[in-house]
Amino acid sequence: MPTLYTLAEKNIRKTYVYLGLFLGLIVFLGYVLSYVFGSPDVFWLAFILSLLTSISSFWFSDKIVLAMSRAKPIEKQDNPELYRLVENLCLAAGLPLPKIYIIETPAPNAFATGRDPKHSVIAVTTGLLERLGRTELEGVIAHELSHIGNRDTLLATIIVILVGLVIRVVDIFFRMGFSSRDRDEERGSPIFAVFGILMLILAPILAQLMQFAISRKREFLADASGALLTRYPEGLARALEKISQSPEPLKTASNATAHLYIVNPLKGTQATSRLAQLFSTHPPVEERIGALREVRV
Repeated sequence: MPTLYTLAEKNIRKTYVYLGLFLGLIVFLGYVLSYVFGSPDVFWLAFILSLLTSISSFWFSDKIVLAMSRAKPIEKQDNPELYRLVENLCLAAGLPLPKIYIIETPAPNAFATGRDPKHSVIAVTTGLLERLGRTELEGVIAHELSHIGNRDTLLATIIVILVGLVIRVVDIFFRMGFSSRDRDEERGSPIFAVFGILMLILAPILAQLMQFAISRKREFLADASGALLTRYPEGLARALEKISQSPEPLKTASNATAHLYIVNPLKGTQATSRLAQLFSTHPPVEERIGALREVRV
């Protein structure tokens, strides 16, 4: 029977595999463009643009997400029980206390954001506080603290940079590249040129598939890390059941922020087929619950 430690290690390894494939895609795309079109400048221009926009987004992302979610900060006197729960789990995890925000909505859910552990935020909905018992709430908070401790926000920013690089390379090429190709047809064979065009079309799709795959593995990792923190996987499993079975949609959530939440807040959009799940940022809740209930602490 797998343990929480082996489950966490398995998802870390898979994350690195996907990152390696992602970087391989970037290098291969750059090689194809440079060889066929003789224009490596397009690749580096796209990289610089992607890097600058992603860094600025990373620096201010927490403020943007909190504003979009209509989350309000609270102090210890506003909810002493929640504060004590977060404080105790932070002590156990060796993390600084994050700022705590509340979202006024009956839909149970939660997310974590912030550029690093010292500038982190946990936001929970009033519906979550009302519906979950203490051990279930501990499981959710431990999951979100694990995202912070595992540096998932930083990893997500790196992935956004890589996806943005691929998309911008393709966009810049289709805006500028064909004229360059007309001037330098002798640089590559027609067959390789067709392959290059096909690669340009498929590269953004492959990049986003890898982004979603890494996101799903980090959710599994946060589940395992959170369960290790509480030493009680069943608490998180029951919390995931209650959150996923809630019929209320989270009205302040959008496609831009849905990936942050512990469970997809956009009701009616959950992927059901295996193909649709490839384009989902969250693993199926049933798989997450099954994984938690199969392991031993």
